[in-house]
Amino acid sequence: MPSYTIGVDFGTLSGRAVVVRVSDGEEVGSAVHEYGHGVIERTLPATGERLRPDWALQNPDDYREVLRTAVPQAVAAAGIDPGDVVGIATDFTACTVLPALADGTPLAEVDGFEGRPHAYVKLWKHHAAQPQADRITDLAHRRGEPWIDRYGGKISSEWQFAKALQVLEEDPEVYARTERWIEAADWIVWQLCGRETRNACTAGYKGILQDGTYPSREYLAELNPGFADFADTRLAHPIAALGERAGGLTAEAAGWTGLPEGIAVAVGNVDAHVTSPAAQAVGPGQMLLVMGTSTCHVMNSTERAAVPGICGVVDGGILAGLYGYEAGQSGVGDIFGWFVDNGVPPYVYEEARAAGLSVHDVLSRQAAEQPVGGHGLIALDWQSGNRSVLVDHHLSGVIAGLTLATRPFEIYKALIEATAFGTRKIVETFEAAGVPVTEFVAAGGLKRNPLVMRIYADVLRRPISVASSEQAPALGSAIHAAVAAGVYPDVATASEAMGRVEKDVWQPEAADADVYDRLYAEYSTLHDYFGTGENKVLHRLRAIRDEAFQPTTSEVDR
Repeated sequence: MPSYTIGVDFGTLSGRAVVVRVSDGEEVGSAVHEYGHGVIERTLPATGERLRPDWALQNPDDYREVLRTAVPQAVAAAGIDPGDVVGIATDFTACTVLPALADGTPLAEVDGFEGRPHAYVKLWKHHAAQPQADRITDLAHRRGEPWIDRYGGKISSEWQFAKALQVLEEDPEVYARTERWIEAADWIVWQLCGRETRNACTAGYKGILQDGTYPSREYLAELNPGFADFADTRLAHPIAALGERAGGLTAEAAGWTGLPEGIAVAVGNVDAHVTSPAAQAVGPGQMLLVMGTSTCHVMNSTERAAVPGICGVVDGGILAGLYGYEAGQSGVGDIFGWFVDNGVPPYVYEEARAAGLSVHDVLSRQAAEQPVGGHGLIALDWQSGNRSVLVDHHLSGVIAGLTLATRPFEIYKALIEATAFGTRKIVETFEAAGVPVTEFVAAGGLKRNPLVMRIYADVLRRPISVASSEQAPALGSAIHAAVAAGVYPDVATASEAMGRVEKDVWQPEAADADVYDRLYAEYSTLHDYFGTGENKVLHRLRAIRDEAFQPTTSEVDR
């Protein structure tokens, strides 16, 4: 009888489960469940309290609901006997962290804390901890902390330490009650197998764990005396390698999922990193672009180098025996979606309805017909800040060259090009630091958009291969589940058997690439002017905006 594993991918807005045959990676069934609370960005559901700018929270029970709903539905869609499932694994958006009690209970579910915003999950796109991130970075450089170069010289507001320090300084009562500060990637595994684990990926990239240690008590105390024991208490737990068995499925989780009690539950992982084996992009120099609401750029190398502005380099962070690198762009598909939702006039929606297409499709088709450079625009892809290589989430988007003749599809195309230029900036930074990129492989929802992929190939002047799976992170998790279940000895072997990729699907056009070289030069000028120079206009604009949301004296008195 064939054996199967299940991979569950927890994204920004939904969770998806895929049933995979372990012999060849064939996906035989899948299901998607949207989070009931989505992204909590404006008001806290429990109280109606208005959240400040740059906040992004989630409700942890939405994640359990994916296990209760999507997993049984995927098994039913596959038409298999649940008894033939030998393992389950999960992946999560990284930097999605929550405070919990020592038994794993989320603080948001503890009586008296349901109305406290800091008790909830902080999603990756929660960028309100930028002041704390700046202090973490500045102090590390002043003290000469050796780990700071492993993160490109800057610590992100998205990461564990900045978000935890924000909790301490803005709601000390929530922080004091927090017994575990844990990535959702590890928390969901805890829910499945009843054992707390910490995976090497999130600990290394998002938890500043290098060479087996977190930042010292002395360093943390200098940030804030109340933060001195943060790593020793709220993070302290042995680190598990990727592909290890975290434990067996509990009776409760078996009831949720309809799967056999005791089957292997793999150690947690991050959506981008777990996708590498699904796309057979685990060799040195193979850069995987996981392109969705944001883009993660992950790659293995035999060498460890200091690459400015990266999200980290971690020994075994993607595959055992290699150094895994990560960089990223915190807004890509989100930027395109923002423009469609907020910047497209009604007549374009009418065109889309008449043609039976989405607005994205209409804009993409119109943009594809225009010659490269024909819009006269250049944009900066910072509507959600800059993750790499500037690591500054107080930056914001810019569009230059607008005229009264500019049409919606032209802005849409300029925004796509801006994200491609952002990727090129990352690649050039890697290569300047002595870490060569030899191949590009794309995964994620945006790989389906021909305009996006053609632009990226031209801007990068390289062919781009495409992961075959439409649910590559979930497939990657299923691959790790097969290793945890003992079907394969390691992730590399499982990737060869279960991963799938279409080679060099998108090829650059020399003439278009030449024009993009000129446009990229202009992008670089704006990038440096607004992002690295003395001109802090984008920061000043954000400060003025934030001041507008500060409570007045009368409001505080009330």
